[in-house]
Amino acid sequence: MANTPSAKKAVRKIERRTEVNRSRRSRVRTFLRKLEDALTAGDATAATQAFKAAEPEIMRAVTKGVLHKNTASRKVSRLAARVKQLGA
Repeated sequence: MANTPSAKKAVRKIERRTEVNRSRRSRVRTFLRKLEDALTAGDATAATQAFKAAEPEIMRAVTKGVLHKNTASRKVSRLAARVKQLGA
């Protein structure tokens, strides 16, 4: 348990940041789920649209510190390959 005033403040800050990060992570997952549904359905146009919406959201999560840069790049790369394969 936090005893010092600075530690108590740090706990409060962490709780606020956790809420924000949870919201951002949830938003990214929603976009990924929509893309995954389009890929599963085999709809190339819907998958392309969903990918175009999901990619900036994933990269925005990187700038906000929710995802690591390499993790996001790997996800985008793999998703792009799946969308491309569906379209071919």
